[in-house]
Amino acid sequence: MTTTWIAAHRTAVINPHENFHLFEPRSFTDQTVRQTLRLAGGGEALRVRLSNRYGKEPLHIGGAHLAVRTHGSGIDPTSDTPLHFSGTDTVTIPVGEETVSDPIELPVSAGEELTVTLHLPGDTGPTTYSAVPYDIGYAAPGNQLSAEHLENAEELPTGHFLTGIDVLAPLGTRIAVAFGDSWIEGAFTTPGTDNSFPARLSRRLTHGWIVNQGISGNRLLTDEVGEHLLARLDHDALAVPGASHILIHIGLNDIGLPSAQSYPEPPTDRPTADDLITGLTTLADRIHTAGLIAIGSTLGPYEGTIYDGVDTPEGQTVRRQVNNWLLGPDHPFDAIVDIATAVADPTQPTRIRPEFNAGDGLHVNDGGAKAIADAVDVTLLDL
Repeated sequence: MTTTWIAAHRTAVINPHENFHLFEPRSFTDQTVRQTLRLAGGGEALRVRLSNRYGKEPLHIGGAHLAVRTHGSGIDPTSDTPLHFSGTDTVTIPVGEETVSDPIELPVSAGEELTVTLHLPGDTGPTTYSAVPYDIGYAAPGNQLSAEHLENAEELPTGHFLTGIDVLAPLGTRIAVAFGDSWIEGAFTTPGTDNSFPARLSRRLTHGWIVNQGISGNRLLTDEVGEHLLARLDHDALAVPGASHILIHIGLNDIGLPSAQSYPEPPTDRPTADDLITGLTTLADRIHTAGLIAIGSTLGPYEGTIYDGVDTPEGQTVRRQVNNWLLGPDHPFDAIVDIATAVADPTQPTRIRPEFNAGDGLHVNDGGAKAIADAVDVTLLDL
């Protein structure tokens, strides 16, 4: 059987040197970092991706291991396998670069939880990181690469260096990339349950799967949090091996973050509906030029959110205008997922239904993510 490398897990990353932070950057010195992920698809071998994309110094990794997770920071010691990089146990990733491990001949399946453990012997400086990893990670002092349970470990709510796993899958395997903001990434869904709406939707598919490249706080037109969507399209979506469809939710932070950052003063840089429509059109056109299918979505409701300045009459007008355009005949996408209707309160459609509200009025909980996934016509993802 002819095979090819396909993305089975992805995590988009953020520059720790940005001026605006929703999540606290951090560094490590002579520590072991252990992080778990869940595969969206399987294959007969795998390789691990690590990143120093935003580091300001070369990143020295004194050792890296892969294992099957048990619980917490625990691993099955019988599965503990060293990773190699061009045949060596250690690797130094240059500033702005990424690296891929040598392949490991290990058959894996969708849903398997694997743990990657890194020993970081020096001072990493502020790290390239992800906002909402699959699950809570752990950092512990010294070199504990093969420890069944890490000693004196602290929890890590953010992810660090680990950006994905590829699997060797049958030639012709195709996947979708979920691309956008916190509604894509799965903020406020339960860690370790894989309950983001893209993950839930992926489990409904009969062919292929979905990997997640969402960044909480991300915007379409403006950097921070993360590079804006148009800037990261090539790297984080079009270049993902196996990608044939791009599923998008973006725009709420373009509307709300300027007001939050300037609160209580009015913002000076909130985009208009025309600005967002132009950006979304450019996004769809670039996806089509790459030969991929672009699936857009309406912007989720957020009236009454607890975050100061985010909910404004002007912002609600922009959201309504953009959603009307997305639901009309003139948008450039191949299809639209009506996320807003899937989770809106029927009596107050600008608000999230109480049972789907994660508690902040801006994000959905596990039930809301399921409602979105269930509302998607899976024939749109003919992978």
